[in-house]
Parts: sequence; C-alpha cells; structure tokens
Amino acid sequence: MTATKTNERPGTRAQVKYVRSSAYKVREVLNLIRGKSFFEATNILTFSERRISDTVLKCLNSAAANAENNDDIPVEELFVSACYADEGPTLKRWRPRARGRATRIRKRTCHITLILGRYSPEELTEQRERAELKGSQTQQSAAESRKRRVAKSKESELESQSEEDQSEDDSEIIAEEVEVSPTEQQETTEESDVESEDSPYGEGSAFALEDGSAPSSDFVIKAKVSTKIYHPEESSFFGRTKADVWFTNAEAAEAAGFRLPNSMQNDDAESEEDQNNNDGENE
Repeated sequence: MTATKTNERPGTRAQVKYVRSSAYKVREVLNLIRGKSFFEATNILTFSERRISDTVLKCLNSAAANAENNDDIPVEELFVSACYADEGPTLKRWRPRARGRATRIRKRTCHITLILGRYSPEELTEQRERAELKGSQTQQSAAESRKRRVAKSKESELESQSEEDQSEDDSEIIAEEVEVSPTEQQETTEESDVESEDSPYGEGSAFALEDGSAPSSDFVIKAKVSTKIYHPEESSFFGRTKADVWFTNAEAAEAAGFRLPNSMQNDDAESEEDQNNNDGENE
C-alpha cells in the first residue's frame, strides 16, 4: 500500500521558503500544532516562547486566508492536517581560529509548509456539543468579524455626514434669519467710518488738517503718531511740531497711548519733589 505523497495531500496549503532557521527548530514548533484546530493552533503559536513561532503563525494565517477566499471554507471548520519543514540551502561561512586555521559556519535555511483540512459534519457537530457542554462560544471567522467592522465604520461615516448636513442647514437658516439688507449694511459701515474718522483715538481726538492746524478751537494739544508724544501749549516743541493728531486735553492723549516729552517729564518730577520738600518743611 503506497502512502499519499506530500504534494498530493488534500487541503489548503501555504508555504514559506528560505526561512533563516534550521529545520530542527521549526519541527519542534510544528509538532505542537499538528492535528489541532485553527483557533487552538493560533493560541499555541501566540503564547509560544520560540522565536520561529511568529513565522509559523504567519504561514498559518496565510493558509486560513487561502481557504476562506479561494475555497470558501470558514475558519471554524479548519484544522492542521499536515505540517512539515524541509531543509533549504545552507550558507557556508568561515570563522578564523588559532594557528592560521579556519572553522566552517553553516547558516541553515528551511521551507515551512502547512496544510489545513476541513472537519467533517459529524466532527463539527461533536465539537459544537463539546463547546456547549463546556459553556464556551464558538469563535467567529476572520471574514465575518471583518465584515462587521466594515459595516460599523460605514454606519459611523453615514452618521457623521448626516450631522454635518444638518449643521450646514442650521447655519443657512440662521444666516437667512440674521441676513441684513445691503443698504442697511452700507449705512452701518458708513457710520462706523465717519466715527473712526472723527475720533481716531477715542473721544477727544481728531486728525489734523492738511497744514497741521487744529480742526476746531477745542483741540489744544498736538501729537505725533510716529513718536507717540503729545505737546501741550507750554511745551517748547509746540510751535515747531506739525501735528498729526489733536487732542482736547492731556487725559485723552494719555488714554490713547501718547506721552509727554522727556524734558517735560523731568520737569514734572522735579516740581513734585520740590513740592514734597516744601510740605515737609512746613510741617
């Protein structure tokens, strides 16, 4: 009686070639999952401490994806029917040793093959009965879980789009309710322009005329915008300064951010000190 050849075994297979590991190390991991269901094999490889277990797990997932997409077999009905590791080409290297000698280094490679079979209906019913007795639920296939995630993401996108459309409609309604006629808007802008031209720096301020003179007799303080300095009538620079802005009083100029010249600030400080000294002597 002739046995079934390796390349003729029924089932869905996946293969990883030229893995940089020896076949002996891979076979120790493959012996743990041979004959196990897909979910049991996945758990064993996930929690295995061997480094090659990650490569074997990738090969197992590839075989399961081939079974789902190509053969329309759900993951719950799959088990590891066969798994083996063949030796690949060996990379030969040399390591220098004492007395001019050399030692050969062999870097082994291997080819990993996994074949997933399908449980019979009787075996499936038996497994489900065992799961019900244990109280554990059957795990969902990767395709079904992926479909559910895609459906949830589409629902969330539709909800966000509906909320955006509703917010746009609300904003349009508010804009229609608060819409102002162009004539009223033009009047308000003209009024604001007139107010800004009349009092550029608040109440008590006005722009100078073309020759630098005051717009009326109420404005008695000159100011330069470039230096932010204002000059009252008692300032020595009052007659020599061509004003950009006029103020009615010093308080309005200071409120607008203008200041006295340094010479007048020093005089004010000295006068305050003299007054304080006189007050002290009188006491």
